[in-house]
Amino acid sequence: MKKLAYCSIITLLVLTVIGLGFLSTSANAADHKHLANMRPMIFVHGFTGSAQQFEWQAMRFAGNGYPQNYLNAFEYDSPNYAATAPAVLAALDAQIDAILLETGADKVDLLGHSLGTFVSQSYLSNPARAAKVAHYVNLDGRAATSLPGGVPTLALWAEFRFVPGSPIPTIVGAENYVLPKQGHNETATSPESFALMFKFFTGQDPKSTSVLPDRDNRINLAGRAVLFPQNVGAAGATVEIYELNGETGARKHRRPEATYPIDATGNFGPFKARADDYYEINIARPGGNHHFYIEPRIRSDYFLRLNTSPVGGGLGALMTRNPDQTNLIITRNREWRGDQNDGLNDVLAIDGINVVNAVNAYASHMLVAYFIYDLASDHVTNLTRPVTDFPALLNTTFLSAVDVYLPGTTPPNATIAIVEIPRGDCGAMHGINVPNWAIINAGNTFSESISVQLDDYIEGRCDETWDSHGWHGHD
Repeated sequence: MKKLAYCSIITLLVLTVIGLGFLSTSANAADHKHLANMRPMIFVHGFTGSAQQFEWQAMRFAGNGYPQNYLNAFEYDSPNYAATAPAVLAALDAQIDAILLETGADKVDLLGHSLGTFVSQSYLSNPARAAKVAHYVNLDGRAATSLPGGVPTLALWAEFRFVPGSPIPTIVGAENYVLPKQGHNETATSPESFALMFKFFTGQDPKSTSVLPDRDNRINLAGRAVLFPQNVGAAGATVEIYELNGETGARKHRRPEATYPIDATGNFGPFKARADDYYEINIARPGGNHHFYIEPRIRSDYFLRLNTSPVGGGLGALMTRNPDQTNLIITRNREWRGDQNDGLNDVLAIDGINVVNAVNAYASHMLVAYFIYDLASDHVTNLTRPVTDFPALLNTTFLSAVDVYLPGTTPPNATIAIVEIPRGDCGAMHGINVPNWAIINAGNTFSESISVQLDDYIEGRCDETWDSHGWHGHD
């Protein structure tokens, strides 16, 4: 694969509430004849979440025979759910009705994660709405004393809790599973949870828990550009897609391969891409660009999420910004850990410096987003800074800030190498190179934000395979 071809370079440095979460291709009846129990599904994300937590599972389901328009996500303004619950539930009901109409299915399968389990269980408490749901998956969220709405339920729980040692919840009457050594986000994104969900929905084990490549080298990339965490479209922006040189992260051409004006839905694509090639997806707006870098895809991906803020606002505005430095926001929908006594810790190296440690990536922090910047503007990297030195919002649950100086300039004149060695994946190194855009210009009138979305999981587990009964070694 091309992503491995660049390892030698890298190694040198060691509409409002409702968002339609699918840009569907036409379903072919032949695609799902082999699984009589196959139904369309809809994923409901958690607090400050999005369809991004369903991205890799959707590709796994598609690789195991699900038509693309059977794979859907419901997105909403999660921080304001308490005040808008009736409208959110009505919007979810409307999206389910639209899915049933489009697919001709009798019912949907519903998946809720974290806060999404509260949304889902509230939805199922209405008998007329519960009648539209064949199966429900409760992903590390709300407990219950009976099956929500009487619907057959699979409940998956993380072994690693927000409060270490706290009791693991349960749903009475459901199939309850605890996922060993997994955290809150992993219950939604891991291959282990996929295997259990697939078996629950279809009655069969999946043919693979990996993301399987499409049949040819042509894939589609599509998704939404949204103001986050409200999940409303970044209306008025333009999404630009550039092909990149994988060794440098630089654009191959001055002009983008495709441009998409963004309306209130936030939808863009599908863009016809090549499997294993590198792309930058840029949100262009007056006053600033927001550059998104993803690792190469081998399969069509309809759930890309470009989570942004108004120019000059959002959490990115809390980071120190100078015209001679660049800042990075790096995300992964699988918790980073740096405090494990068994040695199963992650490595995330920025130009050869591993930023994962016990201070910023302890297990109960459930870390999925790093804010990398030069805190004191002193051109010095200091990984020992206590979290209290940083703005409090950058060190809330799921988030950590790290003091790393990265020189920046516009136009870029260097490459930043980002390398990851994930725990438990047999040391399977992967990563991406990005340009060193200066975070602002000299006059502080134009900003360049950089977000890097790393792959959740590396395919392959040495000599082990997974099915609904667990991991199995091969002699």
